[in-house]
Amino acid sequence: MIIIGITGTIGSGKGTMVDYMVEHYGFTHLSVRQFLIDSLTKKGESINRDTMVTLANELRAAHKPSYITDCLYEQALLSGQNCIIESIRTPGEVFSLREKENFYLFAVDAKPETRFERIVKRNSETDHIDFQTFVSNEKREMNSENPNHQNLKKCIELADFVFDNNGIIADLHQQIEDILIKIKVDK
Repeated sequence: MIIIGITGTIGSGKGTMVDYMVEHYGFTHLSVRQFLIDSLTKKGESINRDTMVTLANELRAAHKPSYITDCLYEQALLSGQNCIIESIRTPGEVFSLREKENFYLFAVDAKPETRFERIVKRNSETDHIDFQTFVSNEKREMNSENPNHQNLKKCIELADFVFDNNGIIADLHQQIEDILIKIKVDK
């Protein structure tokens, strides 16, 4: 069983990478975002980027920095399938998953303007923002000394493979193919 964690900046293409590996390689998708949405829904709270960040930080503080991805890793083990854990956000999550066998961390990034255009098109419940809010959200999530808060910069630095998603989707797909061949993932 192979576990791939995916980290990256807002709108960089994490979901696009997941979709490709699920469709072409049969990976099972486990999402930190969905974990948080499910938790917020059960609590009857609104779903937006701020409530998701707040809940994630609270769960990490109450348990440990890797709490959410540890829960998702347990689901991966139960599935017995190759899995993707999408939206790795803290170094603690990376360090915990690194202790597991056959774990690889993928990071994806693109220019801010390109990523903002993508989230506008994506139009999810957390994407109804202007460019200034987008930049502000990203700044908040890029770096923190608090181990329970998001630190995308550090997670990207810890990645085994970094993907540039400034081009067309076929370019990203080719980068994925090259790495999956390198780590010996079968179709």
